[in-house]
Amino acid sequence: MKNYKKTKILILGSGPAGYTSAIYTARANLNPIIITGNNIGGQLTQTFNIENWPGNYPKITGQKLMDQLYNHALYFNTNIINDTIIKVINLKKPPFIVEGNLFTYICSSMIIATGSYPKFLGLDSEKKFIGKGISTCAICDGFFYRNKVVAIVGGGNSAIEEALYLSKITSQVHLIHRKKKFTAEKILLQKLKLFIKNKKIILHTPYIVKEILGNNVGVKGIKIYSLNTKNIKIIPVYGIFILIGSIPNSFLFKKILELDKNGYIITNKNKSCNSNFTETNIPGVFAAGDVMDNIYRQAITSAATGCMAALDAQKFLNKK
Repeated sequence: MKNYKKTKILILGSGPAGYTSAIYTARANLNPIIITGNNIGGQLTQTFNIENWPGNYPKITGQKLMDQLYNHALYFNTNIINDTIIKVINLKKPPFIVEGNLFTYICSSMIIATGSYPKFLGLDSEKKFIGKGISTCAICDGFFYRNKVVAIVGGGNSAIEEALYLSKITSQVHLIHRKKKFTAEKILLQKLKLFIKNKKIILHTPYIVKEILGNNVGVKGIKIYSLNTKNIKIIPVYGIFILIGSIPNSFLFKKILELDKNGYIITNKNKSCNSNFTETNIPGVFAAGDVMDNIYRQAITSAATGCMAALDAQKFLNKK
């Protein structure tokens, strides 16, 4: 066994849910340990402008917000360890044991706030170009396509936000969505209309992607199919950003915790239970944020469930 670290409460994940759990449990003198995972700060670090985080107006970058949450957790002496959990050794009953790349962790209670990761289209041609013109993060990779034509696939908040962001860097953005209507917030759609009007963003709805085109160098185009007219278009582009949703990071717990058909961790919130809203089917193991929320998936709701998980864990430990 590797060198071990022991704690009353172990928090897996460093997004809004994880950091909020840490702040609340640290203030309760539970001396939490956070395991950050490979994506420190979570998906929010890839968001350029956040306009709906209460108190930070008119906007704040995702990276800055996560830096603030990180520092807030540190202020209350949270032990933040840059490690990734690779194996569950015991999650049947306390003490729970999980193994990371650096240490083995033993805890009396655990909060799983591992978030989610981006979905891909599932095309054979897509796999060839991941990292060679296909991306899921405009803020990370947008500068590679300065003054070039790119495409975005998706219709939610992330897709529209990144289309607006890229329209200021690239020469043109082709926005492709499989439905006629978008699911993004109205304020984003109002902004989108302005960019469509000046032809910085070209809309293609309802279209689906049939094939990614390119060569050994990278992406050169995208073939799309109209669900209405059955028409096929080939659009020359140099970059394609896939923003069609996320998959919960719950694979480590697949055969241990109750998951729904999409992989989200099931908690008492699904069972009309009056207490311990965030507790899983294993007493003492709680879940918060995008790994358990398949409905709202907002930064602020992730933080809220992080708070709830911390209070539920505190209640559990007090009984113990």
